[in-house]
Amino acid sequence: MTVPSAPFRRVAVIGLGLIGGSLASAIRTQQLAGMVTGFDTRQDELALGVELGVIDEAADSIEQAVKGSDLVVLAVPVRATRAVLEQIRPVIEEGAILSDVGSTKSSFVADVEAVFGELPPWVIPGHPIAGSEKSGIRAARPDLFTNHKVILTPAQNADQAGLNRLRTVWEGAGATVLTMSVGYHDEVLAATSHLPHLIAFSLVDTLAGEDENMDIFRYAAGGFRDFTRIAASDPVMWHDIFLSNRDAVLRVIDHFTEDLDQLRAAIACGDGATLLRVFSRAKAAREHFSKMLSGQAYVTNNSDKQVTFQMQPGGTVRGDIRVPGDKSMSHRSIMLGALAEGTTEVKGFLEGEDSLATLQAFRDMGVTIEGPDDGFVRIHGVGMKGLQAPRGPLYLGNSGTAMRLFAGLLAAQPFDSELTGDASLSKRPMGRVADPLRAMGAVIDTGEGGRPPLKIRGGHALTGIHYEMPVASAQVKSCLLLAGLYAEGVTSVTEPAPTRDHTERMLEGFGYHVHRDGATASVTGGGKLSACAIDVPADISSAAFFLVAASIAEDSDLTLRHVGMNPTRVGVINILKQMGANIEVFNEKVIGGEPVADLRVQSARLKGIDIPEEQVPLAIDEFPVLFIAAACAEGRTVLRGAEELRVKESDRIQVMADGLAALGVETTVTPDGIIIDGGQEIGGGTVESHGDHRISMSFAVASLRATGPIRINDCANVATSFPGFVDLALQTGIRINAEGSD
Repeated sequence: MTVPSAPFRRVAVIGLGLIGGSLASAIRTQQLAGMVTGFDTRQDELALGVELGVIDEAADSIEQAVKGSDLVVLAVPVRATRAVLEQIRPVIEEGAILSDVGSTKSSFVADVEAVFGELPPWVIPGHPIAGSEKSGIRAARPDLFTNHKVILTPAQNADQAGLNRLRTVWEGAGATVLTMSVGYHDEVLAATSHLPHLIAFSLVDTLAGEDENMDIFRYAAGGFRDFTRIAASDPVMWHDIFLSNRDAVLRVIDHFTEDLDQLRAAIACGDGATLLRVFSRAKAAREHFSKMLSGQAYVTNNSDKQVTFQMQPGGTVRGDIRVPGDKSMSHRSIMLGALAEGTTEVKGFLEGEDSLATLQAFRDMGVTIEGPDDGFVRIHGVGMKGLQAPRGPLYLGNSGTAMRLFAGLLAAQPFDSELTGDASLSKRPMGRVADPLRAMGAVIDTGEGGRPPLKIRGGHALTGIHYEMPVASAQVKSCLLLAGLYAEGVTSVTEPAPTRDHTERMLEGFGYHVHRDGATASVTGGGKLSACAIDVPADISSAAFFLVAASIAEDSDLTLRHVGMNPTRVGVINILKQMGANIEVFNEKVIGGEPVADLRVQSARLKGIDIPEEQVPLAIDEFPVLFIAAACAEGRTVLRGAEELRVKESDRIQVMADGLAALGVETTVTPDGIIIDGGQEIGGGTVESHGDHRISMSFAVASLRATGPIRINDCANVATSFPGFVDLALQTGIRINAEGSD
């Protein structure tokens, strides 16, 4: 059989068990090779492979199978690998790719090096994360790898063309292909696969030796049966795996044993706090892992999930809604609650991916946090000096706020720490916080160009400084004030224009005095935080999308409830009102030191304005959607003094200008702003959001005045700031369809 488009001409699969047979079957079914040849020492299995259509032909020997094959896959027991490689070496042809399916990669590489004298570039180790309790050629099926992961561990000198061809085979079999180093693979698998199997074997063996073992197994609950199911796996195979991956397995066993000893000690002495901390952290981690497996977690290291907004033009915006809690306050409530003495209860917590990243990071540093449960979180504070060293880097997803504030908090801790983020966050400048922190005595290393990751050396005392911020930034101000809590003396920050003051207000709420003198905020180090109750209002940044939507769509009438009205955040309302927006503020009150109100917004004829520069820092996050308002207004809108927009999740000035141009709206971009002549027709088209959630949502709002459908690419990060945006948009009348979302 000839398959011209197949990545390989002839594939040899050595070992026709469950994995080898399933791969062979998938290659045949999907026509990923012209010929599939199999070899197995079990002649009956080999004959059955041909009879069942798993392989095209059976080879009488390994040499016969390998000759003429341009892909050779070893699917033999780990401990048999070297002997098989000895037989392959003399006959494998130049240009062929050699791979395997074993669950330990260091041992495979060692065997290859022993036989070939090196790890040739055409040897690409592999490991499919799939299996079944059944074994043998009869259990083989072509869909075994569908929706499963396959890990390839190519060396740095690996043949890239061969790697791409091998990737094509596994993807053709339905798998998602990941790549990582050999060492990292073995460490990960030791923790996530090998240790659980070892525990299951040991637990069943222990209980089987009990006098009442029949009753133990007879009355075992479903959880016991589910967990110990893996103890039914092939003992010989696992014997080989544990011996082959000995070093990594021993490390993870030692770590687990140490943690288990701590739990035993806590139970023995009645230490309920330790038990609650471990159990709540484990519960949260398990829920997080579940989200990862369903593609919903904030951890997106290996995820290339794409979400596209398909917008239909027109519509009217009506309803009575409450948008999610304020993200800035959600971050800070976790941070200060963790460092406080006592238990802090938070209502209205934003359960978005950015805020959850902050919550998880504090759990990783030993803080017990219950929830979130429908916006309610209970934080068991550890005090200013109670954080513990995390076991690895703290992953902060897409959150620039979290990374910059964490830098201040961690700069004076006694332990080393590392802050990482997703691809978008990894491009954002961190020198603006690293430089003044270094002036306070912190030791911080950044990545290339002052970007993440941030590596913070612990054990360095900080000294208070006075810092004149060159650019207004609440994140930089908050970072330095939080570092100032630990510094000797006074730390003061002067901002060139007012920025959001949630940190100052919340510190006061936790009983830590912040001295304010005009544009300068100061703290004196050495104090303490006392637990309190926090009610997080609805996020005005999220409300902004609906404020603009109801303003530009005809016959709209929308009420937004319990919106945060902090004076440093209401720039979007001030600007929209100056443009002629019909916004009514009512039911005003103060909760926990933060003003809140209900807002009613109705359709209005907006007009272009010169945006007052003093309002720019008060609306810095809302400008993408304000650009849409400007495009729908009559006359010219001019924005100046907004260079900060160029270093957000994207260059929001340029990306918005490019998106508007794609819809037929011309703008003039300036170094620190933009000029938009309103009244131009917004057409249909495709917009690139560059993974920036606010860009995505802004162009969703633009569809209300568009003349044709709008496609918005790369919208997965909307969940970072506004979970439930699509549902609320549909509820109010925006014609949106999210393709690729769960």
